Amino acid sequence: MELNREHFRAIIFHNFRRGLSRQECFDELNSLYSDKAPSYSTVKNWYNEFNRGRCSIQDESRAGRPKSVIVPEKINAVRELIKQDRHVTYREIEASLDISMTSINKILHEHLSVKKICSRWIPHNLTNAQKKARVDWCKEMLEKYIQGTSKAVYNIYTGDESWIYAYEPETKQQSTVWVFQDEAKPTKVVRGRSTSKQMIACFFGINGHVATVALEQRRTVNSEWYTTICLPEVIGEIRKKQKNRRIILHHDNASSHTSTQTKAFLTERKIELMGHPPPESMPLTGFTNIIFRRNQDIREYFGKKLEVGRAIKLEKFNILQDLTDRLHSQLKRLLDIHKPKTTSSWLEMITKLIKISDPLSENPPDSTNFPPQTYFSARPTHMPQHRP
Repeated sequence: MELNREHFRAIIFHNFRRGLSRQECFDELNSLYSDKAPSYSTVKNWYNEFNRGRCSIQDESRAGRPKSVIVPEKINAVRELIKQDRHVTYREIEASLDISMTSINKILHEHLSVKKICSRWIPHNLTNAQKKARVDWCKEMLEKYIQGTSKAVYNIYTGDESWIYAYEPETKQQSTVWVFQDEAKPTKVVRGRSTSKQMIACFFGINGHVATVALEQRRTVNSEWYTTICLPEVIGEIRKKQKNRRIILHHDNASSHTSTQTKAFLTERKIELMGHPPPESMPLTGFTNIIFRRNQDIREYFGKKLEVGRAIKLEKFNILQDLTDRLHSQLKRLLDIHKPKTTSSWLEMITKLIKISDPLSENPPDSTNFPPQTYFSARPTHMPQHRP
């Protein structure tokens, strides 16, 4: 049996009553228990206590601060502080309740089981009519394309526009570096985004990248550019082999996409337009952000080319065509790496849209279980905002 302090104190008291001296008591304990026996100073201290008339071998209660401040009162106080202010910090709790950081950490994570997280972007709050329209559209698509088994999915094409900046500052995470103990801490000058930028429109189909169209200098994305330059080039690429190929276009509800001029152009070219329920169900939304802004190779190459183009004037060299060709090859390389699961991802998105939008669903409309906003395996960090 493992002896504790009270057991040894009882033996010391027994030897005291037997009339043994301090040294004799210590020698006896040491011979029986060797290293586990109490020290001579402990035996001497308890002999003095028993000489003063003490009979208890238990520790006496002592006034002062308790061993631990993690008591129900403090736990409830921390809970109330969090309910009053969801942004409350460790230091504010420490100043308010006068408890240590270690105790605060234990209360928060072991007793209250809370964690501090960032708010996640969600689509705009939809009205019941908008939710119903989205559910009806998704059900119609699943039925129309026979759960993705229909060959008509090969006729669906989608596209979106995105800016490419010549210089885009690194995030805190991207700029972290390893530093040895004897090295100075690195610094960097705060810089904003470069004013040199290029608008690129990319279009994809189930088999991958179709066309890339760069916006010319001193032009804006409007109905005129979309119907006279952008879409004709995209349609030409799609119908290179089959002139009468059926095309179903799925783009967002930007003003240049929904104007009367654009609708008339699509009707004239016999292009079918897929519906677009609120807020966003277009598969390419967010994918251009991943391709253009998160791919270091593309961003660096385009940045250098744009800076050169501004310096030597675009009229002298066909910089835009070079940029477009380079982007085309880079996109093909990326798509080969990611092996897009086009149809299955799109159907998964539609199914989840039904689940989170249907008023009869168990999940609330603001559920964080949002579907991917792209055909491809890569997914955006946040849900994109709905364009007006």
